Amino acid sequence: MTILVTGSTGRIGTLVTAQLAHAGSTVHALTRSLDKARFPAGVIAVQGDLLDAASVRKALIGVKTLFLLISNAPDELTQAINTLGLAREAGVQGIVYLSVTRANAYTDVSHFTAKHAAEAMIAQLDLPTTVLRASYFMQNDAAQKDSLQQAGLYVSPLGSLGVSMVDVRDIADAAVIELLRRDNASGPLPRETYELSGPDALTSASAAAAWAAALGREVRSAGDDLNVFEKAVAARAPAWLAYDMRAMMQRYQKDGSVATPEEIARLTVLLGRPPRSYSAFVTETVKQWQV
Repeated sequence: MTILVTGSTGRIGTLVTAQLAHAGSTVHALTRSLDKARFPAGVIAVQGDLLDAASVRKALIGVKTLFLLISNAPDELTQAINTLGLAREAGVQGIVYLSVTRANAYTDVSHFTAKHAAEAMIAQLDLPTTVLRASYFMQNDAAQKDSLQQAGLYVSPLGSLGVSMVDVRDIADAAVIELLRRDNASGPLPRETYELSGPDALTSASAAAAWAAALGREVRSAGDDLNVFEKAVAARAPAWLAYDMRAMMQRYQKDGSVATPEEIARLTVLLGRPPRSYSAFVTETVKQWQV
């Protein structure tokens, strides 16, 4: 049967489509632009937009399993709710939905609350879904290359309570495992929820120390001033996104986001191995920078 992948051109979606194609699945990748679509051999590009119900209806024809990944956007909730409704209408038998850890708690962070509302729909309608609640991506920190290498500054204001970041490759691996499990099943399977986090509780100071060790130079935290952080994000992103990121960091500082041993153990069973550590990600990233 066919697996439809949304968010197919992003960091996680590209990994998911490639792994599914390698596994021999029939994969359709939803994209707004067929002209710009570049997918692995065997992956079929399907034109569609999650805000265009007609195009989503067409894309869902013959689809058994859906990977629903919606990037942070002002209309994220509309995209999620409409697509879940259309998937139900189309008789999709399995869904893997990428949510965020602490979605139900961080009600003042817009993309967290949007995902929590989508989870509420999934639960209320008992949609056959695996919800993957991902933590903050380790790969987000790779965008700090210039500040880390040139100024010796780690700029994410994580605070001092700890954030259990996750490697996007672990997210993709978990998604593929669940997509294949649901796609290979004879019918709809019960709902499941996994928290996707790494084993390390990172603070502003400990993250800076990890980069210092890998780079072989002094790296210090730029501090936890949220006004400075929001202004820096707003210089390269829309104002709504800068505030959303500020609100998330504010909750990290106030409440932390540390995975429990039980959550890590359950993810380890799902992956068949421990989730990747932050230090391993940092070491690998620095080696790539030096090539």
